[in-house]
Amino acid sequence: MSDSITLAARNVRGVPAAVVSAKPVVLPAPGRGEDLQVRVSAPATGGDLPVVVFSHGSGSSMNGYGPLADHWAAHGFVVVQPTHLDSRTLALPADDPRTPGIWRVRVADLVRVLDELAVLEAAIPGLAGRVDRARVAVAGHSWGAQSASMLLGARVLGPDGAPGEDMSDPRVTAGVLLAAPGLGDELTPFAREHLPFMTPSFAAMTPPTLVVAGDNDHSRLTTRGPDWFTDPYTHSPAPKSLLTLAGGEHSLGGVAGYEAAETTDENPARVALLQRLTTAFLHSALHPGDTSWKAVMSELDADPDPLATLRTK
Repeated sequence: MSDSITLAARNVRGVPAAVVSAKPVVLPAPGRGEDLQVRVSAPATGGDLPVVVFSHGSGSSMNGYGPLADHWAAHGFVVVQPTHLDSRTLALPADDPRTPGIWRVRVADLVRVLDELAVLEAAIPGLAGRVDRARVAVAGHSWGAQSASMLLGARVLGPDGAPGEDMSDPRVTAGVLLAAPGLGDELTPFAREHLPFMTPSFAAMTPPTLVVAGDNDHSRLTTRGPDWFTDPYTHSPAPKSLLTLAGGEHSLGGVAGYEAAETTDENPARVALLQRLTTAFLHSALHPGDTSWKAVMSELDADPDPLATLRTK
């Protein structure tokens, strides 16, 4: 990776701001069985701050994904991280009757966050009046990317192949999907039995979205190889971008946490690149006329030894 990309990864839009954070902000959730716990992080100063709602991967919580959440907050975003029911912090038994429907509860969690942005804004002293609630993106990793994709217009296909319920949300105008599961036509027997909702259609996923995949990400959920994780790009309409990380496995270099044990391909440079590119994408997607994304695309194209390849449509 060139020095220009390496240095730029440390500082996307000026000096990173001091970040303030509040957790847990508890949102009442009747019928869920547990109130929704949320972490909110934001720059200590500045106004017109766009919102990124982040959905964690299986077993994680609002406490995870610091390498991304902290970076985004330091570079101008209000980052909202709900803790889904599958989190290890909640310790739901495997036979909990809610388990088969957690994928739907996850999506409902993200919608609830959007519904309660005023409450979340008030949780951090001094944040009120500084949030631009008209500029909202969703992001997620792994199962969290599947959850986020539903708000962008992805649909779950029924047994007859017909698209299921439309769970898209018009308040969401951009997305970042990290290691998002692909199509359901070549699932393993385990996935077919335990994850019947993993049969997506991306045909109606219309908002601008950055799809991130690792070219060494081999999943036990599909009989295909790492290209499975590029399906959200391949099978959705433009405008979309696909960032493929060279050597990247499912943790994409270590996005799940600074000391996350599940990181199998620890690579600080890979994470720094992701910080740089996702931040630029979000700024440009949420602020028409912003040139951050074009700038980093040009830098990546000019890199003689890139850590990733980028495609757009």
